[in-house]
Amino acid sequence: MMEEGIRGNSAPTERRPGEKLAALEAIYRTHEKALQPFVAGAICRPGCSFCCTHFGRLDVTTLEGLVIRGRLSAFKGRQKIRMQDRIRRNRRLKSQGEAAVCPFLDAAQRCRIYPVRPFSCRQLYSLRPCEGKGPTVHRQAAALAQETVQKIQRLDDTGYSGHLTYILALLEDRSFRRLYLAGGFDPAAISAFGKSHGIVINRRASQEER
Repeated sequence: MMEEGIRGNSAPTERRPGEKLAALEAIYRTHEKALQPFVAGAICRPGCSFCCTHFGRLDVTTLEGLVIRGRLSAFKGRQKIRMQDRIRRNRRLKSQGEAAVCPFLDAAQRCRIYPVRPFSCRQLYSLRPCEGKGPTVHRQAAALAQETVQKIQRLDDTGYSGHLTYILALLEDRSFRRLYLAGGFDPAAISAFGKSHGIVINRRASQEER
């Protein structure tokens, strides 16, 4: 995917990973609090997975991917192998333009990584059954979600956004991961992969939204 020994510029004032993770949690909490008036009438329940199988984009930032990668390390043995197989299958189907069910759903249609689910999942709810039309949400909630996406991208300004399995693929690359964790930023090093997989540069995306 990328050559070993890639180089990038690190930002002297860049927050340490731990600080960014704490800030990410704060953004989640702020959005959840602001969303409460809208989700009061939501029909979503545990096991309701339409968004996970038909509608949800499952896009994440690199920072969110790092959190999920840490969660996945807790899976052991056959469970870990099955999870890795599901992620690879999801990535393959996504690359082929086919529908790809979230790899983290269990047999009961519940999320295996729910505590660390990305914002693309946290923002979803519906006031009516989703089948056929997708979720029904308030316009204000949709606008709030877009603002929150921008906040997360600004926080992760040395990272990228894209489909979860693609971001996890980036983080599997040791040289990329080392540079990212050090606060480095070198979009040219992932340009080929990024263009072919629809990866967005967070710094550029957040600046364009201003």
